[in-house]
Amino acid sequence: MNVIYGCNERCTFCVVPYTRGEEVSRPVDDVIAEVASLASRGVREVNLLGQNVNAFRGLNHLGDIVDFAELLHLVNLVPGIDRIRYTTSHPMEFSEAIVACYAEIPALVDHLHLPVQTGSDRILMAMKRGHTALEYKAIIRALRKIRPNISLSSDFIIGFPGETEEDFAATMRLIEEVGFDSSFSFIYSARPGTPAAELPDNTSEEEKKKRLHILQARIAQQAQRIADNMVGTRQKILITGHAKRDPGQLSGRTENNRVVNFSSDDTTLIGDFIEVDITAAYRNSLLGQLPAAI
Repeated sequence: MNVIYGCNERCTFCVVPYTRGEEVSRPVDDVIAEVASLASRGVREVNLLGQNVNAFRGLNHLGDIVDFAELLHLVNLVPGIDRIRYTTSHPMEFSEAIVACYAEIPALVDHLHLPVQTGSDRILMAMKRGHTALEYKAIIRALRKIRPNISLSSDFIIGFPGETEEDFAATMRLIEEVGFDSSFSFIYSARPGTPAAELPDNTSEEEKKKRLHILQARIAQQAQRIADNMVGTRQKILITGHAKRDPGQLSGRTENNRVVNFSSDDTTLIGDFIEVDITAAYRNSLLGQLPAAI
């Protein structure tokens, strides 16, 4: 569910501020009323959405401004909501209060999508991201002090104008240091009307494709390692329906946003949380089984 529209950031590669306008937060009471309505219909997990969701600044019925950390606490008070997700965040808006939410709100999942775009400070400056790689890593360190097993995903732009081998190497170092679990990664594409579209770009498409392949392969390797480490564990999953490829299986998601398929014909489980034992890890999913006691 959307809680904020538009974006006030002016990243040099992005058209969103021009096409969707400046940030407009929904009134807090409207957001909570919608969450409560969803919960009354059996929804157990909500995903708060926005182009820059952690910039939320909505008014409550008293006319007070409520920030995103406070909104998370209010959503957590809605009976029936057992999991809270949100996307997409911006590092510049990731406050200490939001970090503290991970200690104070158990319903907040062990998964975060926090776009960084590049690991090069020089390119981050050219993108007008407003932060350094070190500042980004400081957020991750603070989160992992609270949630050591938190799963992290990010956006990466490969081949931004002026990106050198050294810049790309800095991105790869960041990927390894953070240990991202997944990513949305793309070759830079100029958007007419954006400042970056006017920058000289001397990197060949062949080189950009090579870098993208290297990046995606490394993140896939890291993701597989995380999945392999989940084998033998018991995971709480929210059952969402039948498995895509096998109607004899049900499917759900873990806190760290992994699909788990397991054999069962009990459709009454759909919409509920259950625990399953993870028995195998595949490229895009996990295989589970119901504990013997169930």
